[in-house]
Amino acid sequence: MAARRRAPRLLLTVTRRCLVCDAESEITEQSDTDQIGPPCEQCHAPTERVAVLSSRPLSEPLNPHAAALGRLGGLKGGPARAAALTARRRREIAQAAARARWKK
Repeated sequence: MAARRRAPRLLLTVTRRCLVCDAESEITEQSDTDQIGPPCEQCHAPTERVAVLSSRPLSEPLNPHAAALGRLGGLKGGPARAAALTARRRREIAQAAARARWKK
């Protein structure tokens, strides 16, 4: 079963015009805001989106529990791998790294 991916949420800078007093304002809103949206600052009537001036992705906060679990695994992984390597294999890895570093 394929996992569903959510569409990335965007933060838009838009121009909105009041449907009653024709006042225009430039505001920042999320992409899922309705075309007929927030009330006018002057007369409190609904406004419509006239133009999208710019858009940028909205970063979502990290789940602190998932981050802590990942950090735990990362702290264990390196030392566990080093303990499992033989002296011969460590030497091969070090030589390959030195060759890659000094290769011009």
